[in-house]
This record gives sequence, structure tokens and C-alpha cells, in this order.
Amino acid sequence: MQFVEKSPWYKQFWPWFLIVIPLSSMVLSFTMLHLAFDSEDSIVQDDYYNEGRSINLDLHKVEQARVRNIETYMKFSADSVQIEVVQGDVGDGSALILDFFHSTQNFKDFKVTLLKDANGIYRGNIEQAIDGKWRISLHPHDNSWKIQQVVYLPQSKALLFKP
Repeated sequence: MQFVEKSPWYKQFWPWFLIVIPLSSMVLSFTMLHLAFDSEDSIVQDDYYNEGRSINLDLHKVEQARVRNIETYMKFSADSVQIEVVQGDVGDGSALILDFFHSTQNFKDFKVTLLKDANGIYRGNIEQAIDGKWRISLHPHDNSWKIQQVVYLPQSKALLFKP
């Protein structure tokens, strides 16, 4: 009879294989728990009821833009935006605000103040990258009306922007 010399258990493949599966599952579970408790849910609104009520107010502002029959052309370059009012009553016309809302990452949201030049064109500088999908909102300082639209930027041609 021939004796086979057995090596200790820690030098064999199968015990380590069977230990690694539950160990890796535990490591991944603790990593997911850490991410779940320490990361912020930026898209979820805590006060969803008031958020829904404010949407109804925004719809009233969009309706005001329709009543005023406001239409604009919006043109983007790498670091600026210009808006030409085609028709409609935009108010006193001193300045407009253009809000950029990123579709998934609210820390990228920003606003640009557009000032009217001598030719009647509103211009403003953009100080960050605008590549991707954006919900853009145009309104005056008094928030009496609002135009909003979803656009993909950058765009080489002028966009018709109307309610």
C-alpha cells in the first residue's frame, strides 16, 4: 500500500476557494452599507408635497409667457449665451435670468444673468462646461413669466425658445 503524503489544509485550493466566496460577499455588503449611509440622495426631495405645489405655480408662470406670446432665439458658444427676443412682451427688459438645471446632478445647476445690449440682444457669460442634457428656464427678475425647455448642449445653431 502506498501512502500519499497530505499537505496541510491551508496549502490546498478548495478550502481557500470556499472561504473566499462568503468573505467577498461580506466585504461587498459592508461596502454597500457604507455607501448607503454616507452618500446623499440628491434627486429625492424631502418635502415633495411643497415641491409639487411649486410646480403648479411654475405652470402659471409658463401660461403667463404664453399670454405674452414670448418667443426667443438662443445661441450658445463655448463661454457665452445670447438671446434675441423675436416677439412678445418681456417686461422692462433690463435683465433676464437663465437657469440651467442638470437632469441628474443638482450640484451642477447654475444661473446666468443676461444683460441687454444696445442692439436689444441679451448676453451673458457661462463659466462652466455645459455639455449634456439640461433643463433651461428663462425668466425676468420679478418672476412674472417663465419659459422652460429641455436641450442637449452644445448646439451650433440657434434654438427657438418659446412656451
